[in-house]
Amino acid sequence: MGMGTEKRRGGLRYWILNLLYEKNLNGAKIMDEMEKQTMGWWRPSPGSVYPMLESMVEDGLITRLKDGKYDLTAKGKSTLETTGMRFGRTPRTVEGILGEISGFLSLLEDTVDSEIEKNERIRDQLEKLSERMLNLSRKF
Repeated sequence: MGMGTEKRRGGLRYWILNLLYEKNLNGAKIMDEMEKQTMGWWRPSPGSVYPMLESMVEDGLITRLKDGKYDLTAKGKSTLETTGMRFGRTPRTVEGILGEISGFLSLLEDTVDSEIEKNERIRDQLEKLSERMLNLSRKF
């Protein structure tokens, strides 16, 4: 897996960590929950979720239980808390805010091909946001 792919999948990784922060889930329920949270706009493929789950187990962020569900480890919880990527919580630092933005950008990168009919509207919104971010970056 290339570096660019790993970066794009960062959003998926943090989303899974956040779901498992709330309760133990199996891969199918993780995909169902993501589809529900996006109001049916996007559903990750098994080819994205299951390799990510395996990678997260190898990294010690989650464990697979005997019933097939996944559980967040202390390292997984710590990762969410120290990176500021716990969804629903306001990051406390500029770095945390940037980390959260990066995670959401990764999610958008993962979904770009799934909603082709919505791409023009999304492109317009992204261009407006890009201009705002560019103006902001010039101030730092």
